[in-house]
Amino acid sequence: MNGVLLSILSLPVLAALALWALPSSTGDRIAALYGSVISGLVLIGSVVLWIEYLQSTERTAQGLGQLHAFAETDLTWIPALEVRFHLAVDSISLPLIMLTALLVFLCCLYSLRITPRVGRTRSLIALLLVIETGVIGTFAAADLILFFLFFEVVLIPMWLVIDIWGDHHDPAGRRRAATTFVLMTVLGSAVMLVGFLLLYRTSGTFDLELLGQIPVTESHGTALAAAILIALGLAVKMPLWPLHIWLPDAHAKAPTVGSVLLAGVLLKLGSYGMVRILLPVLPDATATIAPYLAGFSTMAIVAGSLACLAQTDVKRLIAYSSVGHMGFIGLGIATMSPEGVAGALFANIAHGVITGLLFFLAGAIKDRHDTSDLRAIGRALYARLPRISGLLTFACLASLGLPGLAGFWGEMLALMGAYRPADGLPRTTYLVMMAIAGLGTVLTAAYFLRLIRNLCQGDPAEYPATAFAVDLSRIELVTWAPLVVLTVVLGFCPWLLLDHWTFL
Repeated sequence: MNGVLLSILSLPVLAALALWALPSSTGDRIAALYGSVISGLVLIGSVVLWIEYLQSTERTAQGLGQLHAFAETDLTWIPALEVRFHLAVDSISLPLIMLTALLVFLCCLYSLRITPRVGRTRSLIALLLVIETGVIGTFAAADLILFFLFFEVVLIPMWLVIDIWGDHHDPAGRRRAATTFVLMTVLGSAVMLVGFLLLYRTSGTFDLELLGQIPVTESHGTALAAAILIALGLAVKMPLWPLHIWLPDAHAKAPTVGSVLLAGVLLKLGSYGMVRILLPVLPDATATIAPYLAGFSTMAIVAGSLACLAQTDVKRLIAYSSVGHMGFIGLGIATMSPEGVAGALFANIAHGVITGLLFFLAGAIKDRHDTSDLRAIGRALYARLPRISGLLTFACLASLGLPGLAGFWGEMLALMGAYRPADGLPRTTYLVMMAIAGLGTVLTAAYFLRLIRNLCQGDPAEYPATAFAVDLSRIELVTWAPLVVLTVVLGFCPWLLLDHWTFL
């Protein structure tokens, strides 16, 4: 199966290079169709890998975040630095790889009919495929330096996506958003790399599989410094409060497909790194900083929710909601308990699916009104775009954690983990944070219901119907349907994922 993993890793970037080699006269639809075929093959490969993984392994308890290697490739790469080209996947990384493959496929499919006004679809599709390789490589990397390199591959393509294809009404704003994004994330990556080097100084290896088997059981000195630096670098990518300042503008100015991938996939690189690196490799040092991580995560929940209540732009509102949802994921990780970590992993997938759908819907509304400003769009959207409004209401209810939909389980388990944190963590402190995070769920419901009321409801007579050519187009229906189905399926059948995350 390592051949399948290598194929889905290398196919997108090779296809991107081939796409750039095509004549500049290549039509937009041909480029989007090409990207859809390539990303579709990657999606099929990732599903095959998941099926083979389920058939070839038994469900056994594992340490928190510990790598149980499957489809492994382990080759000497840079002997002088003891860096290896080591790839492997397991039940933690494979669902994220499938989510990445699905969202990239849907973005390429969406681009068959709906493209940014700037055009240049060929280059846009090529950059999306490069991003896919970088993200899959990050999730599959079993060497810290390889993890860092794939982590960096994602940054420049996403910067270009925001800078070139972003909001055409505000060129200066989109350039500022793109620059802030790349500067903040590069700074976070540099801090993370220093942490990796300190970890190597302590352990003598960059290999994640070996580090998970023989963790660094120190809670002071170099190990503690490494844990702090790695946590800071990954917190920028999640992002957690107060390192989230790049996120709202990046989402607001990015094109629809950029926002979908940024929220649905790129934010997960940070949370995945915390589970994969901090918990199994530096357990004692992580336990020392866990209460602080929980505190910043709780602040992210509350601050993100309060910011949402003040927003008048639908894309910025969804962006700030991501800060709050990623706060729940951070809180679950910081509990270091089986329930909390399983909840964080489930919320990773659920957030990617639901927020991806929300940004697709926000993009559709913006395309039809040529703005994402709620005041300019007006109310009574049910009367003007009934199908899109219905889907928006569904996605908002899923995101606020309605039982029976995917958004419920991850946040519930994160709160349960805060109620019963790992041994040695201050339970009273975590109970306070659980109560504050519970208030965050109330605020989440408040801002999403406020969005539905202000945007979708109202007297149609006060907001005359605009003559839109179509409410819900065929390509939008095909693109969004898988996300709607997954939201319902994961809501009713959470065991499809939770059964594979049995931690000691």
